[in-house]
Amino acid sequence: MTSRLVRLDQLEGQAREQGLLLRLQVGRPLGLWSLRLAVAKPIGDSRLRLLGEMKAWAYATSHGLQLDTMRVLPNGPIGVGDLIWAATMAWAIEATPCRSARLLAIRDDDRQHRRLVRYFHQRGFRSVREVEAALWDLPLRLIWGGAGALMTGCCEEILLRMTDRWKRSRASQEI
Repeated sequence: MTSRLVRLDQLEGQAREQGLLLRLQVGRPLGLWSLRLAVAKPIGDSRLRLLGEMKAWAYATSHGLQLDTMRVLPNGPIGVGDLIWAATMAWAIEATPCRSARLLAIRDDDRQHRRLVRYFHQRGFRSVREVEAALWDLPLRLIWGGAGALMTGCCEEILLRMTDRWKRSRASQEI
């Protein structure tokens, strides 16, 4: 692993410094990894406000990380999405043999699809092909629940990019 890469425990510590909790729930059903990564803010003594989450699963190959759901709630602190992306990639690098990730930018409507593709490009993903109505697209449509742009990205590159963005957002909040 490249020494420039931030580790998951370092990201957890940085989140804590910002008053955030970064938590992972990992399962191993059927030899796969299932991941739910969440960022929350404590409110009161025993309650949390969920700010964002990533759901993913992985199988034991270098191309096995499959990103399913990423969401950040509106009005959350700046950088929560960057933290989620960075932590997901750090987890994949540290806990699995996965070195690249893939996802589907769902095409519900053209305007939203263009926004998703642009968002994922900014994070380091590139479009590989369109998943449409062809018979060979059926397995991917079943996995992701729709048609859209199949995109892949290098976990290390995404981690570096998102760590840099997370660092900048933390610095801007300290001003």
